[in-house]
Amino acid sequence: MKRALYAVAAVTLVATTPMASTAVAQSPDLIPRKLIFGNPSRLAPKLSPDGKSLAWIAPRDGVLNVWVAPVGALASAKPVTDEKPRPIMEYWWSPDGTRIVYAQDRGGNENWVLYGVDVATGTQITYTDAEKVTVRVIGASPKVPGSILIGLNNRVPQFHDVYRLDLASGKRELVLKNDRWAGFLADWDLNVRFGFRQTPAGGAAIDRIAADGKAELFDEFGADDAFTTGPLGITADGKTLYVRDSRGRDTSGLFALDLATGKPMPIGGSAKADVAGVIAHPTTGEIEAYGVNYLKKEWVPVAASVKDDIAFLNREAKGEWNVVSQTRDNRKWTLQVDRVSEPVTFYLYDRDAKRLTRLFTARPDLEGRALAPMGTLEIRSRDGLVLPSYLSLPPGADRNGDGKPEQALPMVLYVHGGPWARDDYGYNSIHQWLANRGYAVLSVNYRGSTGLGKSFLNASTREFAGKMHDDLLDAVDWAVTEGVARKDKVAIMGGSYGGYATLVGLTFTPDAFACGVDIVGPSNLVTLIESFPPYWAPILELSWYPRVGDPRKEADRKDLLARSPITRVDAIRKPLLIGQGANDPRVTQKESDQIVAAMKAKSIPVTYALYPDEGHGFARPENRTSFFAITEGFLAKCLGGKQEPVGGDFAGSSLKVPEGADYVPGLKEAAAGRM
Repeated sequence: MKRALYAVAAVTLVATTPMASTAVAQSPDLIPRKLIFGNPSRLAPKLSPDGKSLAWIAPRDGVLNVWVAPVGALASAKPVTDEKPRPIMEYWWSPDGTRIVYAQDRGGNENWVLYGVDVATGTQITYTDAEKVTVRVIGASPKVPGSILIGLNNRVPQFHDVYRLDLASGKRELVLKNDRWAGFLADWDLNVRFGFRQTPAGGAAIDRIAADGKAELFDEFGADDAFTTGPLGITADGKTLYVRDSRGRDTSGLFALDLATGKPMPIGGSAKADVAGVIAHPTTGEIEAYGVNYLKKEWVPVAASVKDDIAFLNREAKGEWNVVSQTRDNRKWTLQVDRVSEPVTFYLYDRDAKRLTRLFTARPDLEGRALAPMGTLEIRSRDGLVLPSYLSLPPGADRNGDGKPEQALPMVLYVHGGPWARDDYGYNSIHQWLANRGYAVLSVNYRGSTGLGKSFLNASTREFAGKMHDDLLDAVDWAVTEGVARKDKVAIMGGSYGGYATLVGLTFTPDAFACGVDIVGPSNLVTLIESFPPYWAPILELSWYPRVGDPRKEADRKDLLARSPITRVDAIRKPLLIGQGANDPRVTQKESDQIVAAMKAKSIPVTYALYPDEGHGFARPENRTSFFAITEGFLAKCLGGKQEPVGGDFAGSSLKVPEGADYVPGLKEAAAGRM
């Protein structure tokens, strides 16, 4: 259930002038969209705590569900869940290894409901309420194998009370009423030990919570460090708290804090990037390695016991690797290995034998296809910031191996959401699809992206439609100057904040891009912030109000409107595509509806793809594939790239096209009968 702070899905097509075709790089035969955006074959393999069983996600009757098999007999796997119509995207083994636990919402509304399935009997229990309540998993421990801690906002929508849930019976017991905290950290006995809250000045505080529920301040940090400092976990003996901390430095380092004395001990860190993930022992909680992700991710050993494992995997995995699961004795791991120009593959790793056994790949139909490599770049902004970036080129476009095409290409600037998130090195379905169609694809970690130090993140404060957008323009200028992109053939595309950036691109800088694809992007920052779900209230003072603006204040409200694309609709003169999920709780349908209405009122052509059964993005493969079929036709008309015929790519989708169905070839016919 971990998501970016917000994501946007809006698609609008605007045609004001005919589109001329343009030459694109020679690319291999088109890879069918369904092989890229349809259901994966299998993914997320997780070992049971005893190591005897393996679970994974795979389609059941066309919908992603959880399957389980004995480790030595994967061919005998059976599905243990039967979700329809939305896929299961995340699941967990219960600490005792008898159950699969997962969360599911309805139509993308993010009112998460928790379920448990007994693996032996198939009996399913619905643990939490389905209406207007969302669950959070707070703690689980092998020391208390039959229970977990969860948070529910069923009493007050803004705050999650803490409950202890018995997994066998489904009974839950109230542990702590919550009237202030945004989140909690529990110990291995499932006692709530710490609560996290925002401070009025935009910083954050950690409160120590006693057994009787009384709390006292444990630590506090200011706004500059609020996003890069915080606790990671407690050891099983309850003596050590691990934290990442950026105070007194730019990037967050890893520290071990003695809870008896309060003395911190530095463990490690990097001058270029924050600590990005840890590998902890499954029964002691002791951190054995930590990750650092600047341009690529690297694992740094902390414990001598994993030093040889990391060296072995760095040598033998032949790509970036991450631990997906560990057995209770920590002797076997499942791994995800990413080689960028191959589909992601999963392995079983035997630590004693130092042996990797291939389990499966996520998309076997892509094996052997000519997929695009990804280059890492450092692009400098106009005011001197270094922007870690990633460039994918069509296979065969860079014949001399210098990381640039032999001739300038049409390019898509693909902007990540968040905005407090980041782009990473690795297999990227959007990059692979667009490169296969003949485009250069550039993704930029603009200021505000996470993981790159606090000064880089904090440089985005109050810079929506300002310096954050300048960073994107500077990256495009680099691509044009270096012969990567044709100046007149650059599209901007993205979801959530990336959708907002697309709208900013076509309204604030209307001549900078040839066209734009906005996926669930906000058009009005005031209505966006005012419509956030109630349970976001505990984090607004930490993130949105100080860093973007507080619409409750008149001066801020005016500034937010000045940075909103809805106030500059008159400037749009390039084609725009908008896609939206009707149930999106983060960027509501209103954000797309209002800019479409404003464009109609000014007789600006617009195409609007709406999905009634989706939320913040498109989870169902039928919807995802249909939307990217629309996008492909849109980009082919705008940039001149290759296009796969629509065929049956709209079958099974919930697509509605309230406006502009006749811009993309085949869209009007596909939308007939859906209005």
